[in-house]
Amino acid sequence: MSGRDPDRRRALLDAADRVIMREGPEVSMAAIAAEAGITKPILYRHFGDKRGLYQALADRHVRTVIGRLRPRLADPGGDLRGRARATIGVYLDLISANLNLYRFLFHRAGAEDSRVRSHMTSLVRNLGEELGGLLTAERVVPDPVRAQVLGHAFVGMVQTTGDWWLDHPEVDRTQVVEGLVDVIAAAITPRTGRAARGGGRGRAPTRTTPAPPPGSPR
Repeated sequence: MSGRDPDRRRALLDAADRVIMREGPEVSMAAIAAEAGITKPILYRHFGDKRGLYQALADRHVRTVIGRLRPRLADPGGDLRGRARATIGVYLDLISANLNLYRFLFHRAGAEDSRVRSHMTSLVRNLGEELGGLLTAERVVPDPVRAQVLGHAFVGMVQTTGDWWLDHPEVDRTQVVEGLVDVIAAAITPRTGRAARGGGRGRAPTRTTPAPPPGSPR
């Protein structure tokens, strides 16, 4: 059977998902092949090599996560805090429900192969660009450069905080979500007055003369 047969390829990825979820992120390629009922050389024949399997799994799962987040980000009926809260909540739920797959991709596969890590980084960066474009399009952050900076910062912040949270299950999920939402809301709140213009920066503080006590000569 051709290694390009999409149904066979999908079945092999399903087998990889099952064994990774069951046995953990350190599962061997031989165990993945056995789960699929084939030998390791045949497994590699379908994906080229181990890196090809890693990349196929990354495409499948990272794109799935991003696809689940997009509707929450772009929800036209929600206020900004509500959309951020919903998006972050969905992300944390997905990675915690698929913990072994998450660690297999972001910890093991990314560490073992720099090209796989670069590929996953590119997928995540695309989401940052989309978010930056959304912030500009909705006039939340009119400056497109600042919007891109914030879009990438928000995506990176949520990803790394989620990774930390997986290692600290004693921390309440709501506390993590609300903390991230607070940071995002503070970053996009319009800056007004002298603070927005940097007014007063570098100036010496104004000195005031204390008022004389009552009844004293002026």
